Amino acid sequence: MNEAESATHSVNPAARAPGEQVRVAVWAADPITSTGLAEMLLGTAEVFVAVDPFPADVDVLVFAADRVSPEVLARISRAAAESAAPAVLVTRQLDRAVLLRLVECRVVAVLHRGAVTSERLVGAIRDAAERGGALPNDLLGELLRQVEDLHRDVLEPRGPNSTGFVAREIDVLRLLAEGWDTEEIGKELCYSERTVKNVIYAMMSRFNLRNRAQLVAHGVRTGVI
Repeated sequence: MNEAESATHSVNPAARAPGEQVRVAVWAADPITSTGLAEMLLGTAEVFVAVDPFPADVDVLVFAADRVSPEVLARISRAAAESAAPAVLVTRQLDRAVLLRLVECRVVAVLHRGAVTSERLVGAIRDAAERGGALPNDLLGELLRQVEDLHRDVLEPRGPNSTGFVAREIDVLRLLAEGWDTEEIGKELCYSERTVKNVIYAMMSRFNLRNRAQLVAHGVRTGVI
């Protein structure tokens, strides 16, 4: 995936109705999808498709990909760092393990690519612009379960110690540093594998680390390992 795959489309600003249209930036994992989405939006009078992928004054970001691969997730994360706008995701396949990360990147609506129409897409964009959301019921339920897991299994009442880690995280981190996988760590500490993954993800997210190797290195630097 490269910058060439990020499509930029524009509408004549003179045709924009101030205060009525939503400024939208569109990005897709392939140029054909990007062009198709842009044309779908350009056919409506409710949105203005920005020239730049992530303009500072954009109202809503729209992402499209067959699946949310690590590369796509990195792109969404980058956009979240560059723009405070909410996002709409169009995809065929979504690994629920990345759902919480997507929400943290301000993805407020997820649409199945096979069922997207201009009306549904514009409706989701409008909802996002008004700080609403449109997660399917099954994804919303999964999100609530993940948040519950994080509160129960990661956020301890006394909070992190001076190193920034809670006791449970240190236990997981030390086993991770010894080369144990998440299933082995779960069995050793009597946690579910999902709980272990949530603990690891929470640490990486909090310290802005990209992978487990960086997490272990951070643990060494802070002296918890």
